[in-house]
Amino acid sequence: MDYRLLIKRLDMPAGFSPPTRLVHEGIVATAITRGDLHDDVLGINASLALIRRTRGGVWPSEPVTEEFNFVDLVWHELEFRERDSLTYVLRDNRGGYLGCCYLYPMGRRTQLTEDLLRYDVDVSWWVTPSAYEAGYYAKTHRALRQWLAADYPFWNGYFSNREIPDA
Repeated sequence: MDYRLLIKRLDMPAGFSPPTRLVHEGIVATAITRGDLHDDVLGINASLALIRRTRGGVWPSEPVTEEFNFVDLVWHELEFRERDSLTYVLRDNRGGYLGCCYLYPMGRRTQLTEDLLRYDVDVSWWVTPSAYEAGYYAKTHRALRQWLAADYPFWNGYFSNREIPDA
């Protein structure tokens, strides 16, 4: 069977509400909203090369504008509410912007194959250059592993970033 055009839905237990706030090792992840617009635009535009190097993929292909990113953030809000995908803004424990992380259905970001069918969620993230220098890229990887185990124990996560820190 050719799985390349398929996308697995995020399967959550009945009555489960995805957390809107997660905390680990000084990283606070909150469901992204349009209220994060200004910090997100600055963070993305400062991180274009680093995002491509560490996360991979085709986004972002160029700097984003507030108008463009506003639509993207509203889309992420809708997806979170509908439980289609979960996007979180990452901040340090003082509120400083670090980047974003994503819990996507398998097949949406990474082309689905027979080998990838065993995974339930495609996990990716990026951080700004200053956050990367301060070690938050690896800390975020650890935080995501912890959150999947503690807050989403029903999912087997596939970490799709191009650069994966040692566990």
